[in-house]
Amino acid sequence: MTERPGLDGATVEVVRSYLLAAADEMRTTLIRTAFNPVIYEVLDFGISIYDHDARLVAEAPGLTRFLGANDYSLQKGIEYVGRERLEPGDVIMLNYPYWNAAHAYDATLFAPVFHGAGQGGADAPGEPELIGYVCVRAHWMDLGAKDPGYVLDSTDVHQEGLLFPGTKIWRAGELQHEIVELIRFNSRMPDLVIGDLHAQVSCLKTGERRLLDIVGKFGVGTVRAAIERMYDTGEQASRDALAELPHGSWTAVDWMDDDGLDDEPIRLQVTVTIDDDGFHVDFAGSSDMVRGPVNLPFGATIACARVAFKALTTPDERGNAGHMRPLTVSAPEGSLFHAVYPAATFTQWTGNLAVELIYKALAQGMPDRLAASSGGDVPGFMMVGAHPDTGDFFAISNNDVIGWGATAAHDGAGPINHLCQTIARTTPLEVLEAKSGMRFERWEVRTDSGGAGRHRGGAGIRRDIRFVSDGEFLSVVKKTRSAPWALAGGHESRPTTVTAFPGTDRERRLSTRRVAVAAGDLVVIETGGGAGHGDPAERHPDAVRHDVAEGYVSAEAARRIYGVTDV
Repeated sequence: MTERPGLDGATVEVVRSYLLAAADEMRTTLIRTAFNPVIYEVLDFGISIYDHDARLVAEAPGLTRFLGANDYSLQKGIEYVGRERLEPGDVIMLNYPYWNAAHAYDATLFAPVFHGAGQGGADAPGEPELIGYVCVRAHWMDLGAKDPGYVLDSTDVHQEGLLFPGTKIWRAGELQHEIVELIRFNSRMPDLVIGDLHAQVSCLKTGERRLLDIVGKFGVGTVRAAIERMYDTGEQASRDALAELPHGSWTAVDWMDDDGLDDEPIRLQVTVTIDDDGFHVDFAGSSDMVRGPVNLPFGATIACARVAFKALTTPDERGNAGHMRPLTVSAPEGSLFHAVYPAATFTQWTGNLAVELIYKALAQGMPDRLAASSGGDVPGFMMVGAHPDTGDFFAISNNDVIGWGATAAHDGAGPINHLCQTIARTTPLEVLEAKSGMRFERWEVRTDSGGAGRHRGGAGIRRDIRFVSDGEFLSVVKKTRSAPWALAGGHESRPTTVTAFPGTDRERRLSTRRVAVAAGDLVVIETGGGAGHGDPAERHPDAVRHDVAEGYVSAEAARRIYGVTDV
């Protein structure tokens, strides 16, 4: 770690706290002003602050798989626009998937922050000085893709929505009316989308004000020196954690159901290496790009690796660019994990499976440090149609909860959001029912869904959806054919299943599909449980009895698997 004399630790910590508070205030602004429930309820966003060299300074909690994803987008956006063409008051929009590290509906907005020229601070120069960037990405509900809601069967990126490579929506403080109108006329839900656009701009303006306040209070030089110390400290913390982990190289393979077009399973492979130089993640051996929209932009692949790396090294620290210095990520260009134009990229459940695939590889070298597989998927669903009360078009979504895998020390959590989402939330039933043609007849723990073991996997749920109006139902799941993996003699768990029209001659299992529904139709979603850890015979009988009483384990399974007969 580089020595940085002349700056005491207390000042560094105060500056760090101010920067984190600025990011948190950006988050509050976005949640309070967004129009779209997937933003203000689900927390499907990523918010970050950067220094003048576009290095991450602070993030606010949001969707975990956006961890560092803004970094890639910001760098690509600056390259496209040109740093020399950035002006005070600019706001740039980017959603081109291969640069944006996400699909086309995850709109990234960023703004340069300039200090000086009357903006305050004793050391402010005569001309505005670029001191940093503020950035926010959030999921929009419609931007002119070929289908309303999610796009499940696209074959190239031009079917997936209107694309912005790095476009100034505000130029030197002036709203570009023509660009906003282009967005408005390319959306089936223009009020929501334009409302969320302005909410994101409000988020950026909040971050800009707070960053200028911090510089005004401490001075540019002190803030920059403190940030450099933060980077050094973050890197050292990550390297210290890596030094305590087993060194070696491990490879894992898993399978995704399909690409949304064909029924062929898709191979996922990763090799993770820990050595004296760092933590290296290589997705070579995975499938080449496929026809359907499950191809992952490389920036999104990097973000997936960051989730696993951060959780393993410094899970209790707020991240910055320094924490990620020991991490390297690679994937062959043109492969599933490094999509290039014009590959379809909309349904990015590949990334959810990738996080768990990294853990599967690492578990070979440190089974006592890692959990068994979770339910392995993010069971998503959506309904689109005309609202039964108003007749207005709607599209509303939810990602359901699953069970987490057990560890050597405790049972798996659940039902809970997938580990690639963590603090993200499900859409409340009240919101789903009020804004759609869905009614929920059942929401309960799915008995026997968690894998048995000395420590039991967490449970999934069962959700019964009855439709009260006509429309389309979209199911988005990608791991229904293979069971989540267990550890140390534990049992695999039950994967997710989605059944449309059960008990009728139309009954069918769904993976990632769009189906027409009518009033009175039923869909049953049963989400995956977490896998078990350790021999089930070693589980304490009292724990098994408690599981039966709570509905996690059936009496039959208690007798057959655990050998506990008095239940």
